[in-house]
Amino acid sequence: MTWVRTLSVEEATGRLKKSYEAALARAGRVFGIVRTMSMQPAVLDASMGLYQRVMFASGGLARRQRELLATVVSNINDCHY
Repeated sequence: MTWVRTLSVEEATGRLKKSYEAALARAGRVFGIVRTMSMQPAVLDASMGLYQRVMFASGGLARRQRELLATVVSNINDCHY
């Protein structure tokens, strides 16, 4: 079984604390997928930046279509995120 060390909201300091605060503002909680990157805050910020650019980009698909595609792909990959 795989085990990944993560930092809780209470343990977060500096850059990670700011990232967690942003996650709390967006979603009301810090999801596991975000905590998984807690040991590398720069990677977490880059990942969230990419996600936001893809999901909120102008033109092309509507936001709900992008979310639907993400949901379908996650389902096909048996991923609950």
